Amino acid sequence: MNKIKLASLAFAAIAFNSYTAQSQSLGNLLKKVKSATETKPATTQTATKTITQTNGTTTTTSTVVKPTNSEIGTGIKQALEAGISKGADQLSVKDGFLGNMAVKILFPPEAQKVEKTLRSIGLGSLADNVVTSLNRAAEDAAKEAKPIFVSAIKQMTITDATNILLGGENSATEYFKKATTAQLLEKFRPVVNASLSKVGAAKYWGDATGQYNKLPMVKPVTTDLPAYVTQKAVEGMFIQVAQEELTIRNNLGGRTTSVLQKVFGYADQKK
Repeated sequence: MNKIKLASLAFAAIAFNSYTAQSQSLGNLLKKVKSATETKPATTQTATKTITQTNGTTTTTSTVVKPTNSEIGTGIKQALEAGISKGADQLSVKDGFLGNMAVKILFPPEAQKVEKTLRSIGLGSLADNVVTSLNRAAEDAAKEAKPIFVSAIKQMTITDATNILLGGENSATEYFKKATTAQLLEKFRPVVNASLSKVGAAKYWGDATGQYNKLPMVKPVTTDLPAYVTQKAVEGMFIQVAQEELTIRNNLGGRTTSVLQKVFGYADQKK
């Protein structure tokens, strides 16, 4: 009888130990499953986003990190040098002025009556020759512009660059007007003189004004043609610079480097 009791106690002990081991194993398994299925918090991004609700529309705005002064200087100089080079190249080729209505040089205001009169008496071809020769002279002069603009860019200070970046849409153009106008006029004048002679503008102009001045009851026209063409050529350069500046500011595809993207992205946010 005692043997039977002892055997029963031994069996019960073995069963209890087996149950305890199974329970511990099951508990460990459940812990592993729970750990594997828990969602870890996402890593936070450095960029700050602001969500606003307007008329039922959710707008997400990213905060752009402010570029350093060095990055602003580098970005502005990169952008302007590329844009200015492109603009100068476009104006210095054949029909760069003549084929561009924004900068095409016409008869001087005080001589437009000369052109009208010439065309009215069958001398339209002479008037056309005058206009063509004026623009050819400007196209020749435009070849001198690029190094002057590039020099102005290299001399630009961090303050200049920052003012251009955060200023109005023509801030760069205004900077170039102040920094380069005197040099452009000085460089353009001898080139215009030589070109006007080369293309026969002086002759065409002399013929045109001579024919006009012979007419009765008219006030003689005595325009300083080289000075006029030089001034109009410089004005044309700045018109082209203004167009390139707008492209630089508004063309996202033109931001081809990380510096340009950062600098102009910051400027966009400040608008």
